[in-house]
Amino acid sequence: MTGHATRGRHVLADFRGVRADRLTDPQALERQLTDAARAAGARVLSAHFHHFGAGAGVTGVVMLSESHISIHSWPEHRYAALDIFMCGAARPELALEHLRAQLAPESVSVTTVARG
Repeated sequence: MTGHATRGRHVLADFRGVRADRLTDPQALERQLTDAARAAGARVLSAHFHHFGAGAGVTGVVMLSESHISIHSWPEHRYAALDIFMCGAARPELALEHLRAQLAPESVSVTTVARG
């Protein structure tokens, strides 16, 4: 990159082997993502989560002053896709570690992209 410094880090994580019951409760997932944002030093602005019905997954986003954290879950595949984008002093890696501890995936694949 030339001309300016990186504005933030965008962490994309695939959580595989998550217990299905951890991927179907929108209130619990909202609480976990909100807590993860705070653990990373981010300021929560709002959140919106949608459950797709009995046995189905959840899509949710926590809007931050520093950007966002989102999740899309597929309990039938024991899989969740996480998107953590933060700028400033917030540390997305801390949010990722918080969510790893809460959701306890068997495996995690992470891609980090410098943004800006």
